[in-house]
Amino acid sequence: MDTVRLRAHQKWIQEELERCTAFWLEHGMDREHGGVYTCLDRKGEIYSTDKSVWMQGRCGWIFSYLCHLYGVKEEWLAAAKSCIDFLEDHCINRAAGGRMYFTVTEDGQPLRQRRYCFSEAFYALANGEYFGVTGETEHLERSRRAYDLYWDLNHGMADPTGLGPKTIPETRTGRAFGTPMIILNVTGTLQRVDPDPERQALYAQRASQCVEEIFQYHVKPELKCVLENVGPNGEPRLNYTEGRTVNPGHDIEGVWFLLEHAQRTGDKALVEKAAEIFDWAIEAGWDKEYGGLLYFTDCLGKPPEAYEHDMKLWWPHDEILIASLMLYRDTGREGYLNWFEKTLDYCKAHFADPEYGEWYGYLRRDGLPTQPSTKGSTFKGPFHLPRMLCMCDQMLSELLART
Repeated sequence: MDTVRLRAHQKWIQEELERCTAFWLEHGMDREHGGVYTCLDRKGEIYSTDKSVWMQGRCGWIFSYLCHLYGVKEEWLAAAKSCIDFLEDHCINRAAGGRMYFTVTEDGQPLRQRRYCFSEAFYALANGEYFGVTGETEHLERSRRAYDLYWDLNHGMADPTGLGPKTIPETRTGRAFGTPMIILNVTGTLQRVDPDPERQALYAQRASQCVEEIFQYHVKPELKCVLENVGPNGEPRLNYTEGRTVNPGHDIEGVWFLLEHAQRTGDKALVEKAAEIFDWAIEAGWDKEYGGLLYFTDCLGKPPEAYEHDMKLWWPHDEILIASLMLYRDTGREGYLNWFEKTLDYCKAHFADPEYGEWYGYLRRDGLPTQPSTKGSTFKGPFHLPRMLCMCDQMLSELLART
């Protein structure tokens, strides 16, 4: 282990974390209405005032998580509270069983409701982490309610919004990889912060079920991939494009969720299974001509339908950095450290912006930012990047402590 090299990586990561958090605190926080704006251009100027509900939860979580890792700073805790309060006051559709909106106006008027339940997941994540920092039990209760609602909606509960499934169920129904994957991630946070023994038993059971569902339905060794969408019993549907879709970054994000579960449970066999998924995804997705990870691939090598399939987005590269370093930590195999360093070099060269801070979100296949370039959107805010920087900082400290 080259400790000089690892320390240099950690120094850059720590400096980048400071630039990232400063960018969002200065440009994103809405000091009039509360919450966070995320549609920001390269310099941090707002180009849309509509607010993403996902991002209110994600921002509430990340600033709480920073307090958990590095100690409470007033500006971090205030940012977390602002987003969590905005969620509570404006983003819950109380007439529809507590389901949450997807987007709202800057002052919190509802704009869009989606059938997907990720707003609830990120609300649960934010409130749970905030409870872990403050001990305010109201936030733990909120987190539990939203987490249980998210679970129930994905395990047979009728959606109180009345929104139907994405496709006509008599024609086509199935399973999405994102469902057990995100539940596993939220469950891990609640396992860390919730002191109740009965809830702990529930979390352990649900986490195990999520892992079982991922491998039973979505992991396809015969295709060397994880399929995003499968039939009700996990059957591949290879006769249309959505059924063949592979999102390599999503698979790699799932890898480190599985590795965290393996660490909590001591399941060494799961580490090897997760490593195999990483190997498949990086082989299928890494662009051998221009570098960086392609956004979508087709499991049979046919043309992906998504227009953006060959773009390079920031968040899959964040997931490579977390998963590769975690695999190096857990297996000691130099190949995973090599992937960490190769990806870090690509991110420094293409995503990072030392002049203004934060990372470009969307690159063309050749690695140049789309124009006009953006630092945030409805789907990009203070989440994937600072999460990666925090986690890699912690893992590098752990690795360096072994020397």
